[in-house]
Amino acid sequence: MRLSLIFLSLLLLTGCTALVVGGAADGGYDRGKNERSSSVVASDSAITARIEGKYVADSVVSAFDIHVRTYKGTVFLSGRVGSFVARDRAAKLAKETAGVTAVNNQIVIEDRSK
Repeated sequence: MRLSLIFLSLLLLTGCTALVVGGAADGGYDRGKNERSSSVVASDSAITARIEGKYVADSVVSAFDIHVRTYKGTVFLSGRVGSFVARDRAAKLAKETAGVTAVNNQIVIEDRSK
């Protein structure tokens, strides 16, 4: 439990550091080509961090299997999971996150029995 909290803290702080420095995935280089304001970029980054934090704390969803990207409140989920349960749980956790207006779930179910 303690290790999970430490990992979650580091994950969230890493996202904040990138945002402050200007290297956030949605805010750094792309900002010059992006029509989003700095406040929207910051909000999108915070949404992504909150969702990733939920995945770290969840027993069904693995944060390492799912990529989360947020654009103007719409969350895009991609990656590969081993079950429909994990795919649906990832979408549900994202939808329940404050600030999320829509979820585009492109997570693929893969057979991990091999």
